[in-house]
Formats: sequence, C-alpha cells, structure tokens
Amino acid sequence: MEFVVASAVGALTAGGVYLILRLRAFPVILGLSLLSYAVNVFLVSTGRLTVNAPPVLNKYAEVTYTDPLPQALVLTAIVISFGMTAVLVMFALGAYLEAGHDKIDMTETAEKDDTA
Repeated sequence: MEFVVASAVGALTAGGVYLILRLRAFPVILGLSLLSYAVNVFLVSTGRLTVNAPPVLNKYAEVTYTDPLPQALVLTAIVISFGMTAVLVMFALGAYLEAGHDKIDMTETAEKDDTA
C-alpha cells in the first residue's frame, strides 16, 4: 500500500514538474494542479494508511484509528487549489485573448526593454 501511494506521489510530482517547464500557459496551470494533487495525496498518507479504521479515537478500546487532521487539511487544500486554478485560468484566458496565443516568450520582452 505504501509503495503504491509513494509511486502515485512521485508520478504526479514528475508530471507536474514536466508540465510547469513547458513554455505554454495552460500546461503550466495543469502542472500546478498536478503538484497540488501530489501534495494532497501526501497529506492523506501522513494520517496513517489503514483500511476500515475509524477516524476517531475510542477511549474504551485499544483499536487502530486514522488521524482526521490530514483529511481536514486536504479538504481545505482542495478548495483553495480549485479557487486558485480558476483564477489562473482566467488570467491565462485573458492573456490568450489579448495576444492570440498562449506561448510564453521571455526573449521578446528583454528585446523591448533594451530598445526603450
């Protein structure tokens, strides 16, 4: 179970970093989303990977339990990442409609600054 979760976190992180290094706006947004998913899976795994365990501690019995704090953190992170993704998509859409493409060209701005 731990190997599968660690592999999922690694694959999501690798895919997110690859997409962030692209020179287009929308793959960068998808890469940031993949990185946030990787962090969410990692946070869930910090609360113990147990199956069919209650999320509360029973004070009368010695049973295993799952920590509910990482689950609450992940729910909060999902809401925040959804909101930030929506904001980034609106920025990228506005830049695409203004420029006509979503390619990030950093050398063009450097040439404009030298001539001014």
